Amino acid sequence: QVQLVESGGGLVQAGGSLRLSCAASGRTFSSYGLGWFRQAPGKEREFVGGISRNGDNMYYEDSVKGRFTISRDNAKSTVDLQMNSLKPEDTAIYYCAAKATPDGAFGSWGQGTQVTVSS
Repeated sequence: QVQLVESGGGLVQAGGSLRLSCAASGRTFSSYGLGWFRQAPGKEREFVGGISRNGDNMYYEDSVKGRFTISRDNAKSTVDLQMNSLKPEDTAIYYCAAKATPDGAFGSWGQGTQVTVSS
């Protein structure tokens, strides 16, 4: 499995931007599909978006489409989540995750980074 560590969370005002980054260890980073999830207080963890192994395909949860962008750099073993036009309802702990096969489950998870959006 790949080890994942997120960074870049913080406090931002509504309408602002944050960029989260997730660094991975392991030599096979490019073989993993990657995703971002979030969990708000009192709510279940939800999918935010994902990116294919080669970075050609990205997909997003409806509420973040047009505001969030996922990118990856396989040479650096990183995956980023650019978040623009943030809303208070985006407040959550954000996790990056990896899966070994396109149809498989996300089996590797980071520890999470807190994002707080003030109104």
